[in-house]
Amino acid sequence: MSGRRDWLKYGFVGPALLLLIAMNIFPLVYSIFLSFTDADLIGGEWQGVGTRNYAAIFRAPQYGAALRTTALFAALTVGCELVLGFALALCLKDRFRLKPALLTLLLIPMMLPPAVMGIYWKLVLNGSYGILNQGLAALGLGQPQWITDPGLKFFSMLMVEVWMWTPFMLLIGLAALNAIPGYIYEAAAIDRASRWRVFCRITLPMCAPLLGLAVLLRATDALKQFDLVMAFTGPNDAATQTLSALLYQVMFRDGKVGLGTAYSYVVLVLVIALASVFLRYLERLRQKGAA
Repeated sequence: MSGRRDWLKYGFVGPALLLLIAMNIFPLVYSIFLSFTDADLIGGEWQGVGTRNYAAIFRAPQYGAALRTTALFAALTVGCELVLGFALALCLKDRFRLKPALLTLLLIPMMLPPAVMGIYWKLVLNGSYGILNQGLAALGLGQPQWITDPGLKFFSMLMVEVWMWTPFMLLIGLAALNAIPGYIYEAAAIDRASRWRVFCRITLPMCAPLLGLAVLLRATDALKQFDLVMAFTGPNDAATQTLSALLYQVMFRDGKVGLGTAYSYVVLVLVIALASVFLRYLERLRQKGAA
């Protein structure tokens, strides 16, 4: 009877396990194999090249530029989203009549597809007929070329990214603030602690673990930024080219599958490294709180 139950268990789990291997593990292993070859998108024979693809990545000047752009983009967007999102969470912490409607309105940007929002904002920021420039012209403030001026392209992309994902930080911030027991604030009020002291000693430390998790999720996503780059300027513009856009360029414009796969694993290693740092930080916070 026990043997029949074991076979029944494996019979139910087996198909799902085989599907998981076929759809996830096999492509992962095969792509690692391709990164050590000179495989081409148009087909033909290919052969192993060892670590030549990875060496070519670090020698390429566009890799350094794309890495700096990606790092700057991730740092600025996540930093702004954290500050603005947590500030909004502090403002919306208490209950008031219009809070549900206002919160729903603020969450709309996060609910829409990034590619669609990129195209929408490209129309809004168009230098010739965009609604933003029309409004600025009506006020006599000029018409900046938001998506064609090399000095403004990157800033425009940052602005749209912050607009889209600040609501995510707002949600996490509200969850963290609502998780703080009310009696802690009551004890601080009895001790006549100032608002700044309460914020620095109670609110911020107790929200730090959840905020750290939010930063981790947003940073790993920002390091893979692709949608806005494609919608705003395309993958070939040096001013906004991220690592993911460079990967697309190498893979689909140049047709170098082996080299493009190597680029994808460089991005993966960067994301894993960042995630490991944040996870250690969160673990340290957890241990500190438990102590």
